[in-house]
This record gives sequence, structure tokens and C-alpha cells, in this order.
Amino acid sequence: MTTTVPGEETFISHLIELRDRLVKASIGIAIVCAGLMFWPGPSRIYDFIARPMIASLPVGSKMIATGVISPFLVPMKVTLVIAFILALPWVLYQLWAFIAPGLYAHEKRLIAPLVVSSSVLFMMGVAFCYFLVFGRVFEFINHFSPTSISVMPDIENYLDFVMSMCLAFGATFEVPVVVVILVRMGLVSVAKLKEIRPYAIVGAFAVAAVVTPPDAVSMFSLAIPMCILFELGLLVAPAFVRATQAPEEA
Repeated sequence: MTTTVPGEETFISHLIELRDRLVKASIGIAIVCAGLMFWPGPSRIYDFIARPMIASLPVGSKMIATGVISPFLVPMKVTLVIAFILALPWVLYQLWAFIAPGLYAHEKRLIAPLVVSSSVLFMMGVAFCYFLVFGRVFEFINHFSPTSISVMPDIENYLDFVMSMCLAFGATFEVPVVVVILVRMGLVSVAKLKEIRPYAIVGAFAVAAVVTPPDAVSMFSLAIPMCILFELGLLVAPAFVRATQAPEEA
């Protein structure tokens, strides 16, 4: 008869709990994806994603598909990515539910707002990129296209570009969360961050120049929101630190 060490039982139970949370998160994404497949459907979703590019092309122009199965595969990829973004609050909730039992009360006050704000800021970054940046970027690029060239973007290349841009904007919109975490963990003070503000602004433009296409419109569209969000993080961090202090810290 074999005996189980208490520590081993705890470790196994944590693994089982993690598996259950991952399964629930995956089921949530699958349900959202199935709903999007039913309505409005992958084709209409891709048409919506492609709208900024189509609007910048000459009247009657369309995108092209160079792969045999691209007209089927690319809309399916878009649908899956959109499903993950829409299900992100549910995924983060499962993460929160997994780690919450091991946290103190003041730590729960720290984690819960970060989970909510992270998902909201990421979605705001994606929406900002789609509704405010894409139209200006595509119009700016096509404005410099020679008249001897017929612009017919490939749908798969366009998808890669859109996903990379949305991911870049979604990630950079997490700047306030990063600032709050750095201040709350005591790695840097708000006063020190204010001192290095000029370097942060230069860093924002450097990051924007790397992750966006080589044009001024894209760079400024990303760098300016990053600077504003950095200032927002400086304003929110002190209040957040006070609200999440442990009793002995208070």
C-alpha cells in the first residue's frame, strides 16, 4: 500500500485545479467562436476587418488570395482571434479564480483590479488601432503609391499585418498597469518615474518606431497614446498603492 505525502497531494490538487481552469477557459473561447461562426460568420468578420484597407483603395478594387485554401483558412483564423479577444475577460477570470485562494485580502485587492484593467486596456488598444489608426495609415501609404502600380493586398499578408499591429497596440496600452505594478512592488517610486519622464517619452517613440510600419503616422499614433498612458499610470499608482496596503504596511 502506497502512501501519499501531504505536499504531493497539494501539488497534484493544484495541477488538477489548473487543468480545470484551462479547460473552462478553452470552453469559453470555443463557445464564443461557435457563436461567431453562426453569426455574423467568418466571411463577414473578415470583411469587417478588411474595411479600412478597402476604403483606402480605388473604387472597385478588392484584395486577392494567392493560396488555394486562403479564402477559407484566413477568415477562420480571424474568427478564432476575435473569439479569444472577446473571451479575454473570462480567461483572465479563470486565472484570477486559480490564484485567488492563495492570496491575502490586500493581495486580492491588488490582483482583481489589475485583471479587469488589463483586459479593458488591451481591448481599448485593439479598438484604437482599428478605428483610428488603420484608416489613416492605409490612406497615407496608398497616397504615395505610384500610379503605375495596382495595389491589391493579399488577404493572408493583410491578416498578419493587422494582427501584429493590434497586438502591438493592445500590449502598449498596458503601460498604466506596468507603472502601477512597478510602484506597488517597490521597484521604483512615482517621484523617480517623474524624473525619468523625458527618457520614457523617448523610449515610447523608439518602441513605436520599431513595432509600427516605417511611416510617421503609425509612429505618432502609437507613441502619443503611450505617453498619455504613462502619465495616467503616474496619477493612478499612488491611490492604488494606498488601497492595496497590507495592515502592517498601513
